[in-house]
Amino acid sequence: MSFILIRGGGDLASGVALRLHQSGLPVMICELPMPLALRRRVSFASAVYSGCMQIEGCHACRVDDIDDTALINRILAKKTIPVLIDPDGEAIRLFNPKVVVDGRMLQVRVHPPDSALLIGLGPGFIAGEDCDAVIETMRGRATGRVIWAGSAEPQTCDTEEVAGHREACLLRAPADGLVESCVDIGDHVGQGQTLVQIGSHFLSAGFNGIVRGMIHSGLMVKRGMKIVEIDPRDDPGVCVKVAERSLAVAEGVLQAIRSRCDPLEFESRVVRQQTQLV
Repeated sequence: MSFILIRGGGDLASGVALRLHQSGLPVMICELPMPLALRRRVSFASAVYSGCMQIEGCHACRVDDIDDTALINRILAKKTIPVLIDPDGEAIRLFNPKVVVDGRMLQVRVHPPDSALLIGLGPGFIAGEDCDAVIETMRGRATGRVIWAGSAEPQTCDTEEVAGHREACLLRAPADGLVESCVDIGDHVGQGQTLVQIGSHFLSAGFNGIVRGMIHSGLMVKRGMKIVEIDPRDDPGVCVKVAERSLAVAEGVLQAIRSRCDPLEFESRVVRQQTQLV
């Protein structure tokens, strides 16, 4: 089985999965049993909660048992992305993928898996030491740049400035506790409107806008975790559109793969795999 395995199914990693899938490359995603994705409408991690997820015409399905290779093969044969409940990345050992993309954005040093090509997204990796390549994720002109030696720039802000708003766009948990949502992604909200409750704490909108992202209701969170993202543009379409930053990072991943993997060999393996699965 020849495919690309992506650790993490948040919006950034999902943009990578989408672009690779559109390029005809088979993709798998490993996720937590209870993902913490914020922009859930553009995150394949949402398949963990709903069983399936669709982003810009690309479908993904949850797989509870990573040993169920028959199910995984059927999903791949349908040109769908399997989302494995696999927090420890056991699928790397089981399937020995040709490429591993770590898109969890942990911003900590990690131990490299035994794979032919390891690509890390953002800070936390050092190309040439604990991975083969790092993709720049910082917003700006360098977004998506492939780094073959060294590390990416540290993240200095969590959200882009939109219509003059930055800090008020992203709300964080004021304390540890259970998240109870009062609105949903895509809802129009007004300034001062309550968005979520965490214990005795209430988070309110700082301006009129659209709920662009919100952590799944019912999750336990830690103080400081990202909970809600508000977009001041009165456009629900921003909730289901893959961000330009994600697409730029995805192009960097695709460039790294093409530069280190023989395209003809990879394409022949994909064709052979699809032939075997039909």
